[in-house]
Amino acid sequence: MKGKIDAIVIGERLKRLRGSRTIKEVSEALGVSESALSMYENGARVPRDEIKIKLANYYKKTIQFIFFT
Repeated sequence: MKGKIDAIVIGERLKRLRGSRTIKEVSEALGVSESALSMYENGARVPRDEIKIKLANYYKKTIQFIFFT
């Protein structure tokens, strides 16, 4: 599928976007568990569409930028 990237690349991108913020800080803002956010960042899991939207809004990036480019 064109434009799709793997979970490891997505995770690395999410880690970069989080920057100096803690996993706890971001997970609380998003309404997800710390373990879920950690799994997204480590490439063990790709978030559901609802969480993708929350991540994009939180980081002020497009879903396309985070998950598909």
